[in-house]
Amino acid sequence: MNKVVISGSGLFTPPHGIANAELVDSYNAYVDIFNSENAGLIAQGHLAPLSYSSSEFIEKASGIKHRYVMVKEGILDPEVMMPLIPERSADSLSMQAEMGVAAARMALDEAKLEAGQIDLVIVACAYTQRAYPAVAIEIQRALGTRGFAYDMLVACSSATFAMVSAMNAIESGTAARVLVINPEICSAQVNYRDRDSHFIFGDVATAVVLEQEALTRSPQAFRVLGSRCFTHYSGNIRSNFGFLNRCDPANAHNGDKLFHQQGRKVFKELLPLIYQHLERQLGDAGLEPKDFKRLWLHQANINMNQFVVKKLLGDALAPLQAPVVLDEYANTASAGSVIAFHKYKHDFAAGDLGLLCSFGAGYSIGSLILQKC
Repeated sequence: MNKVVISGSGLFTPPHGIANAELVDSYNAYVDIFNSENAGLIAQGHLAPLSYSSSEFIEKASGIKHRYVMVKEGILDPEVMMPLIPERSADSLSMQAEMGVAAARMALDEAKLEAGQIDLVIVACAYTQRAYPAVAIEIQRALGTRGFAYDMLVACSSATFAMVSAMNAIESGTAARVLVINPEICSAQVNYRDRDSHFIFGDVATAVVLEQEALTRSPQAFRVLGSRCFTHYSGNIRSNFGFLNRCDPANAHNGDKLFHQQGRKVFKELLPLIYQHLERQLGDAGLEPKDFKRLWLHQANINMNQFVVKKLLGDALAPLQAPVVLDEYANTASAGSVIAFHKYKHDFAAGDLGLLCSFGAGYSIGSLILQKC
């Protein structure tokens, strides 16, 4: 069986940033408009008034201070509150492909490869901007890779699940080298009129190259020692957006077509699943949490991450044992743990161990044990 390494990673950061204070000002302006327009119903007790948001609330609830977006126009307008993204012609490169190509080229450069040496492209993310043709095939053409390409969606675990699919292809001989790309345009699925979620997401694209260890020329290669995927159905993190929405015009634009969650239930139900998942994986590998130099965890919520880290490693943690990037990038769905990996891997020496782990909607959990070559 072919041994597999991650030989390169890439990160594309969108051009526009939004700080918490900007989002709060926009949301609170919307609250004033809503409460004024509905003053009569509110006074009669038929409608509850909306409450203000604040930067302090956002940071305490999530750890998020800032996010990047592909298009800022419209998001902060209390009359619009969505990114105004112009539709591109069918013969132009799509926005998602554009982001993915940029991240992929960085990953290829680090892996010391040309696009023509890639056999398979997997685009894996929470949402693709269309059903077909696959964004992965569009990127395949734009880059000039060979072989085949496909899209896959596993919400926040899309990146790790795609890496496992890439591993399977390499181990079986279906492909020698695979590009896994995670172009996340999450800003388009944010309900900026919802106090509990208007701050959660940002946009980004990440990419990694996986290849046969015998072929790699990269000084930044990490051997994949093990992987594990797990799913358990829950509707507590949900988006009901889909092509069937147009068949029910009366409900096509309801809030449930955007991201929404029952946060307390997610916290209570998902955390035990994460602990059990990792305990089984490490037990099977004969490893303990203390054996790892670093944990590159999913970047959704600082409180959830701290619970996971303390469960595994206790309270005495060095700052970089589980680096945080969501303060700058916010929740970027499947890309979060890959951002952490990309930014915080260069101090590894040969033999050092790291754990890359995602968790989220589904519920889904994906994790890989990595060792610096």
